[in-house]
Amino acid sequence: MRDAYHEELDSIGESLVEMARLVGSAIGRATTSMLDADLKLAESVIAADRKIDDLQHDLEARAIALLARQQPVATDLRIVVTSLRMSADLERAGDLAQHVAKLARLRFPDRAVPQDLHATILEMGQLAQRLMAKAAQVIITKDVDLALQLEQDDDAMDLLHRTLFQHLMDDRWKHGIETAVDVTLLGRYYERFADHAVSVAKRVVYLVTGEHADDLQQPTPAEGD
Repeated sequence: MRDAYHEELDSIGESLVEMARLVGSAIGRATTSMLDADLKLAESVIAADRKIDDLQHDLEARAIALLARQQPVATDLRIVVTSLRMSADLERAGDLAQHVAKLARLRFPDRAVPQDLHATILEMGQLAQRLMAKAAQVIITKDVDLALQLEQDDDAMDLLHRTLFQHLMDDRWKHGIETAVDVTLLGRYYERFADHAVSVAKRVVYLVTGEHADDLQQPTPAEGD
């Protein structure tokens, strides 16, 4: 019975990794669909979000069943509860990738992103995909140091987000209000996607250490302070 219990815990972890990989692929493909005005690719991203949702619902059902049957305590309880929260983060990240694809579909056959912002949005999409790939690796390895790096990596996304706003606020902006709204939404989608990847990594830190990542990253008081 205990072997089956721990196999189920391992299975929940494997589902989280699968979700993270699907979500990372989704944001990459959604970005391509938007920059290339590829309607077929956008539709495939939108349809594929159902699999992410199904995985999340299945994981949630299994986790709740484990709580009811096994009444885990200590580390095992932390695994189950943290896994539920991570699955919610991943599902929301998947929704954000879907939002990007839906914007591509809405503007087809035109492109939502003007050419002068193409490189910035491409970089945001690639960075989002890398962050989620690293979050998946953190789930697999339980590497606390790697998990803590994600927040630093996210600084690059914040910088790109600010770059978008600088373009929008520039007096030379010539692409109109509708495009400005599209770009504003896209910037928000990528920023929030990255935040969910960081959140997953932080939850792994808590899972491993029992401490919150923000507490572990508090600067040590200088000697004599």
